[in-house]
Amino acid sequence: MSKTVLVSSPSHFSQLLNNSTIVVVDSIAPIYEQLSAQLSRPQKIAFAKVDTERQKQVKQTYGVKALPTFMIFKDQQVVSTVEGADPRRLSDVVKKLAAEADADGSGGFGEARKADPGWSGIPLPKGYEDVTDQVDVRGLDLLNSDSNLGDARTLFNASKPSALASGKNNEDPSGSEAKKDWVESDTDEQLMLFIPFQSTLKVHTLQITSLPPKGTEQEDDDIPMRPKTIHLYLNRAHILGFEEADDVSATQTVTLQPHDWNNATGTAKIELRFVKFQKVSSLVLFVAEGDGDREKVRIDRVKIIGEKGEKRELGKLEKIGDEAGE
Repeated sequence: MSKTVLVSSPSHFSQLLNNSTIVVVDSIAPIYEQLSAQLSRPQKIAFAKVDTERQKQVKQTYGVKALPTFMIFKDQQVVSTVEGADPRRLSDVVKKLAAEADADGSGGFGEARKADPGWSGIPLPKGYEDVTDQVDVRGLDLLNSDSNLGDARTLFNASKPSALASGKNNEDPSGSEAKKDWVESDTDEQLMLFIPFQSTLKVHTLQITSLPPKGTEQEDDDIPMRPKTIHLYLNRAHILGFEEADDVSATQTVTLQPHDWNNATGTAKIELRFVKFQKVSSLVLFVAEGDGDREKVRIDRVKIIGEKGEKRELGKLEKIGDEAGE
């Protein structure tokens, strides 16, 4: 669900600028809701919409002349303006500033410090980029997840997982005040995730981050596992049911071993058969087994690495190719 704030008055807008370090203001564009869902942070990064017909004082104060206009504020000052429908530029500007805010909350926009568009658990393969921002978050679907924890959108959050931010992935920050920014399976170890994209992608690699706490007692069966066996299905129009997946050939099946996981970040790299992932409009990721004999699997983040292609009309997924599993 979008976390965008609808500005109701000039005083409301002033209050929003005062309460959040970064405020991004829009005059309506589809990608805006996706950025809002991915990057909003309480009292840190806020997204707002101003109806310039109703809030003419705000329009005049900030010199809004064209629609749509996107204005990015930092510490109550305008640091960037994007006029017109330029979703890629808007995404790049907002994610750069969000990365700076997540780093330490200090320093000005555009300073010498280099900031990636988002946190990454392991280096990107040479020649490819993080295309996770092409995930159509409105169409995500996730089956068999624990409703008390994060949802599908949590997996594509650009920020560092809280288990790493606290520096304590050996303890489960599951107290009532903790930020539960991960996903766990519910009734058994399986998870089914449907990932639609805004454009047709060439997908080279997936990065899966899983940070289960390191238990100290063998009888603690509640500690979740990392994924082990993952089936990938290409260009499905919707999510697969668990029984349905048994009757459909996967485009690729991956078995992760303990040495595949980065010890520092809990991230594993899944290298895909690139020739099969040249025209990807959606992926279904099916975690069939965990790496042990317990009942739950945990995933903190998923990143998509590859190349961006042509934009598609959102809401329409077409089956591409006629190979088994496609």
